[in-house]
Amino acid sequence: MTHQFPSLSSEQQKELSDIAQRVVAPGKGILAADESTGTMGKRLQKINVENTEENRRYFRDLLFSADPSISESVGGVILFHETLYQKSDGGVPFPEVIKGKGIVVGIKVDKGTVPLNGSDGEATAQGLDGLSERCAAYKKDGCDFAKWRCVLKISDSCPSALAIAENANVLARFASICQQNGLVPVVEPEILPDGDHDLARCQHVTEKVLAAVYKALSDHHVYLEGTLLKPNMVTAGQSCTRKYTPQEVAMATVTALRRAVPAAVPGVCFLSGGQTEEEASLNLDAINRVPLQRPWKLTFSFGRALQASALAAWQGKPANKEAAQKAFCSTAKANGLASTGQYANTTGNAGQSSKQSLYV
Repeated sequence: MTHQFPSLSSEQQKELSDIAQRVVAPGKGILAADESTGTMGKRLQKINVENTEENRRYFRDLLFSADPSISESVGGVILFHETLYQKSDGGVPFPEVIKGKGIVVGIKVDKGTVPLNGSDGEATAQGLDGLSERCAAYKKDGCDFAKWRCVLKISDSCPSALAIAENANVLARFASICQQNGLVPVVEPEILPDGDHDLARCQHVTEKVLAAVYKALSDHHVYLEGTLLKPNMVTAGQSCTRKYTPQEVAMATVTALRRAVPAAVPGVCFLSGGQTEEEASLNLDAINRVPLQRPWKLTFSFGRALQASALAAWQGKPANKEAAQKAFCSTAKANGLASTGQYANTTGNAGQSSKQSLYV
């Protein structure tokens, strides 16, 4: 019988496992600072700041050069290609700035979504061509993990069996290629919050999608101990008339994970999916309080839900840099506490910016 992981040596497996465990060490999650140029432009537009390379660099530097205590809450940072090769105000390459705080450097490697022909407006992700060479270069340039995002939507006819199978296979190919090059794959099958579906419908779809993803990862001989999962929380659609409590969201989310995600996976790093900063923190906290066995670390990989207050405080003005950094550190600390079920905040004493809708 052939070896279960014929393409990875025991040394490679240990390196991948160690990296994954560092990223999701207790109380730590991921800062997703991997917005594309266009997406970052939308964030800057909201605060009337021009979308230039220098402004993008300055804001990322503001985050990465925050107080060193940030490493108590942030175990990994996902970068966009442009950001990986930028430098701080002091001329230090960003990977060095991040690693200097004891934080693991990651990189977004998919090249965006493209239409999936023969489906009802569904999508797949592109970027597998040349991925091995890019991963090898990113590893050499300081990265230790990589993220790939696929998106699926809920409607009367979606997600289709075609979309589920195609995206699961693409994620498995990505994960296998990453591991060959010493990068821990962060597998992201995002089920979009668009629509009026209820919590039970999202839970059912989440279970089906995750089950297909882990079947594909198994088929591709991906070493699960050297991976991380970045899923959506199980939430109702943005247009759903019923509002669910964090406890209901938490029970549905953990139940879905228990039914589909192997215990070998070290950590589940939730995306925020358009929730407000406060909603994301409260839901994550509730997820870590659910009275069900949870064999994985359940933490965060937030973009908007870690940066919104910092952007609002910054407003593109250098004089506001310190205030923006304090806002970022405060939000990161809140989510670090939430990842261990110790976030005691309430909506009554959270800042106004943390309650602003981040849904797009």
